[in-house]
Amino acid sequence: MIRVGIADDQPLVRAGLVTMVGAAPDLVAVGEASNGAEAVELARRDAPDVLLMDVRMPVLDGIEATARIAREAPAVKVLMLTTFDLDEYVYAALRAGASGFLLKDVAPEDLFAAVRVVAAGDALLAPAVTRKLVDEFARRPAGARFDPAALAPLTEREREVLALVGRGLTNDEIGRELYLSPATAKTHVGRILAKLGARDRVQLVVTAYETGLVRPGE
Repeated sequence: MIRVGIADDQPLVRAGLVTMVGAAPDLVAVGEASNGAEAVELARRDAPDVLLMDVRMPVLDGIEATARIAREAPAVKVLMLTTFDLDEYVYAALRAGASGFLLKDVAPEDLFAAVRVVAAGDALLAPAVTRKLVDEFARRPAGARFDPAALAPLTEREREVLALVGRGLTNDEIGRELYLSPATAKTHVGRILAKLGARDRVQLVVTAYETGLVRPGE
């Protein structure tokens, strides 16, 4: 059973999300929060597998709450939910440590699938979100966005794998691209996560762009 926490400042939205989570046979709601500070406390106290986090909340917004959870309760995966499809929210949320980003008008089945993906430790980036992440880096001055020294701990093969993760490929797709078994590709991804101190694949995507390993348009 996947344990899900819910943080949203609107009571009706929280109630709706609790009902939706309860409708899935493998999900259970374990706590609610009405602001970012309560969300951080929920993560510490109840340690849900996945925390559904609104972006705009009082006391502490969802992005700062996510950053604190990443530091103080790193086992909790945060899935951002918002009605605002805005670039600055997407990038800030991912940099803060969010494992996924969805708009609130997502269908229930897609929300369930997203929770399962994030709970399993994979990235959840909708195509529109991935485009915004790429656009964020494309807008930056070239001299300000690359830090190749961050890749020093990686072997050449691990850099190849990271580049494919940055392009959004799954372990199966990476395996086919590099003539590896999916299990070997997964092992490489695990080693990269450990060496770079990244929480999950979302953070690897961000790193791939920030280091210049993957460039917009490639």
